[in-house]
Amino acid sequence: MKAIIKTPTPDIKRSLEFYQALEYVIINESSPTLISDGKVVIEIDPDRYARAGITFFKDSWKETIDLLNNTTSIIEKDSILITTDPSGVAVYMKESVELPVFQLPDNHVAIPGSFSGLSIESLHFESSLTFWEVFGYQINMGSKEDGWVAMTNDTDIGIGIMRYKICPHLFFNPSYTYFNGKENLKVIENIRKSGVDITEEITHFNKEGIVDNIIIRDPGGFGYFIFSD
Repeated sequence: MKAIIKTPTPDIKRSLEFYQALEYVIINESSPTLISDGKVVIEIDPDRYARAGITFFKDSWKETIDLLNNTTSIIEKDSILITTDPSGVAVYMKESVELPVFQLPDNHVAIPGSFSGLSIESLHFESSLTFWEVFGYQINMGSKEDGWVAMTNDTDIGIGIMRYKICPHLFFNPSYTYFNGKENLKVIENIRKSGVDITEEITHFNKEGIVDNIIIRDPGGFGYFIFSD
């Protein structure tokens, strides 16, 4: 199975300007527009019905559909199956006999730093875990008792699920998560220099009141957690 992130846009030009300011690389200009930070592929989708989420590619979705039909609804548009997780994150299922091959830029790191997957806040925590397990995700960090988990499957896109009201900052479902450790202050400085607007400056986790984590959003509303850890 392969996966790419889908972000909607009200204006493809504005979205490309946003991502290029953050030094993402265009790997396909149109139909579809694909960009990359060097680790993950993102589709910028101008379709007015596009929603933020993930597109999975697999040769058959029959078994997955059988499992999902017990808990959620599925629609079909342009030969692509679409559903949402319990928090409303869109999941697109595309059948592909030959899995797509994406040429990622060699040794490239975009300004946001080290991609660590997507974060999702859920009021229906256990239902969210069950939903993503259908797509092969398994917990590799955290626990139900902790109220947060990190999950991985055989794709390049990990999932972090946080129980509602565990995060003391704005939360946009889903959000890119970039964890940069002690390098995050430098990353934040570079984002300021890029001209990209900062949605929230976070000092909550720093005893000295230093802005050591920030949140930004792309033109389609997809959130970014630029965090130290």
